[in-house]
Amino acid sequence: MSHKPQQFASDNYSGICPEAFEYLAKANKDHDFSYGDDQWTTKAANLFREFFETDCEVFFVFNGTAANSLALSALCQSYHSVICQELAHIETDECGAPEFFSNGAKLLLAKGDDGKLNPESVMEIIHKRTDIHYPKPKVLSLTQATEVGTVYSKEELHALAETAREYKLNIHMDGARFANAIATLKLQPKEITWQCGIDVLCFGGIKNGLGIGEAVVFFNKTLSEEFDYRCKQAGQLSSKMRFMSAPWIGLLENNAWSKNAQNANHCAALLEEKLKAFPQLSIMFPRQANSVFVLMPPALREYLDKKGWHFYTFIGLGGVRFMCSWDTREESIDSLMADISTYFGR
Repeated sequence: MSHKPQQFASDNYSGICPEAFEYLAKANKDHDFSYGDDQWTTKAANLFREFFETDCEVFFVFNGTAANSLALSALCQSYHSVICQELAHIETDECGAPEFFSNGAKLLLAKGDDGKLNPESVMEIIHKRTDIHYPKPKVLSLTQATEVGTVYSKEELHALAETAREYKLNIHMDGARFANAIATLKLQPKEITWQCGIDVLCFGGIKNGLGIGEAVVFFNKTLSEEFDYRCKQAGQLSSKMRFMSAPWIGLLENNAWSKNAQNANHCAALLEEKLKAFPQLSIMFPRQANSVFVLMPPALREYLDKKGWHFYTFIGLGGVRFMCSWDTREESIDSLMADISTYFGR
């Protein structure tokens, strides 16, 4: 089996972008204070406040599972429930961590087209049962961009926020690919977060060019009370915090985050265009960020596997997910397409 230098299985395959690596090296030059009291963590948090144009509380944790799970635990009690889309990452890929860290808050799954929630599906869950024997809905969790690569519009977010306010739900946003969503919508970050009523955002850095570390951003600062203790208890308080926070400066300072997201989205659009040229393949969901979901013959999947291509097929029989990253090169797409063309005899 040959090895391909760039893969499309996951944007986690990519390395650290130069801007982030530069600040990692800068933070490594000398001693500094520990546990987040360093200059780099302070500067990174302030850059987030500039980025969102509001005063917010910022915490840095090692990964997305910790970010989502601890954020949700701060928004509800153990007898509450979290409403999320049935394909949401917190349901399908967090190994029960949201329930664990919230001491048992239940995830209630709502249906919705293209990986999205809508007000009707949310209200259906809310009204399913209202008696004391059933966990009370307390949180609405949205994924932006979604698990199938679609993006909530500002109007969709406002509609969901209106429903959440009516039923006194806190709103959590899983933003593992939040940068890609901004690149798609071409809006200011504030327009699809706190101005839409989002209480806390888990901003993904790893898929945008970091090596490690996500940011938990509380726009509703009241909900962040003692969140630092949650991080400590969960093993998420890094003694050398600067090595998680400093690379964020590289992403945010001169808009490297945007350049990275735009490249990933552009390459996904290019890949989708090339895949559509084959009538034997069909696109499963609207491509709105940096992923392309394709139905393909099992024999083609096996052929590509033997050619050294890796991809995930967790979305059903024949469904393959291709992810583009901050560093995906067009020649890598050409290489993949050459193998597909060969299979189809072109």
